[in-house]
Amino acid sequence: MFQSLSSKLTGILDKIRNRGALSEEDVTAALREVRIALLEADVALPVVKQFIESVREKAIGQDIIKSISPGQMVVKIVQDHLTEMLGGAAEELNLAAVPPAVILMVGLQGSGKTTSSGKLAKYITNTQKKKVMMASLDIYRPAAQQQLEMLGQQLDVATVPIIANEKPLQITERALQLARAQGIDVLILDTAGRLHIDDVLMEEVSAIKKLSTPVETFLVADAMTGQDAVTIAKAFNEQIGVTGIILTRLDGDARGGAALSMRAVTGCPIKFMGVGEKLDQLEIFQPERIASRILDMGDIVSLVERAASVVDQDEAERMAKKMQKGNFDLNDMAKQIESMMKMGGMSSLFGMLPGVGRIKDQIDKVGMDDGVLKRQIAIIQSMTKKERKDPKLLNGSRRKRIATGSGVQVQDVNKLIKQFEQMQQMMKKMGKMGQKGLMRSGLKGLLGR
Repeated sequence: MFQSLSSKLTGILDKIRNRGALSEEDVTAALREVRIALLEADVALPVVKQFIESVREKAIGQDIIKSISPGQMVVKIVQDHLTEMLGGAAEELNLAAVPPAVILMVGLQGSGKTTSSGKLAKYITNTQKKKVMMASLDIYRPAAQQQLEMLGQQLDVATVPIIANEKPLQITERALQLARAQGIDVLILDTAGRLHIDDVLMEEVSAIKKLSTPVETFLVADAMTGQDAVTIAKAFNEQIGVTGIILTRLDGDARGGAALSMRAVTGCPIKFMGVGEKLDQLEIFQPERIASRILDMGDIVSLVERAASVVDQDEAERMAKKMQKGNFDLNDMAKQIESMMKMGGMSSLFGMLPGVGRIKDQIDKVGMDDGVLKRQIAIIQSMTKKERKDPKLLNGSRRKRIATGSGVQVQDVNKLIKQFEQMQQMMKKMGKMGQKGLMRSGLKGLLGR
């Protein structure tokens, strides 16, 4: 997420971060580079101009230039203005209506409306504990209605039964009646998209909106399309009226132009972001946290929240006790790897850790990616129960068999065993030191330094 922009901005700000003194020329030179970085990230020109002017105004004030750590102060100003550019504060999902509260999903074809409808249904079911129903109004794209129906089955969320040759307004009317009759709390209406904005599309969406009176009208936009997404958002907001934006494929957006321009250009808040293809990979858009990630300051709060939603508390406590006793085996290692995968994999987790951008090249050289995790799971699964419990059994011939069974090289198996042994040694050390000893000695004691 925003890798290209993040590396450029952190590189620029690192030059001034720890400087003992800053002149007005130093700040101007840094902001010139920031301006180029934002333009290269496909941020809209008016947004870049406003951002640079706002930062400059505060950064060249006498209080900043003469402060004890002017570089740090400038970095803080940039972070605050980035947060403001992204929307300031997270916007809550509005479901304040007499049930069913209707959510209208609009956008162009291919933006991810149907998948986002499913993700949103899962999010509301899990976090709000409300009864959700989905209805597909897309009678034009082949199998669009069946796609939403299948998502409903996967999620155990009700969908409006498909009736052949029914028009979008008729489906809307029937969906409202069914939702009322079945005591549904939230009704999600997935409208049809087009390859481009046209009058017919807008008229149809306007008629559906007038009939269903939604509490939320979400524009689903693909972050990878950059400024096109911003232009589309502006058009939909002007003609339909949008209450929020769901930005999809944000995990693959290295530049960040759409996210950084969207709020300033349209005035609409980004309420959710899609960070993967799985149905649980929809997150609330938190401007402050995103700004911290862009500046390589990490996002520990989101990391902890994601861990809490994935890791079973009882299982975590059981694992901790095993580790303290030094009873850590390959089954436990497999569970830890699976938890990492559930949390979004290495790339997602690394993006939330402060300072990782500065060592990205080293990480890439080592080859630490989600493919490594999948191979490690395959290697452990190719072992017998006895081998997983007691890795000392793994002699040369057994390792060769495991490599063949998991489709990897013997050196990959050796690498995993070495990694496991290092983890096991660390766990034993932690157990011997105890909590007080660990707190007293910290990492130096743990690493034997």
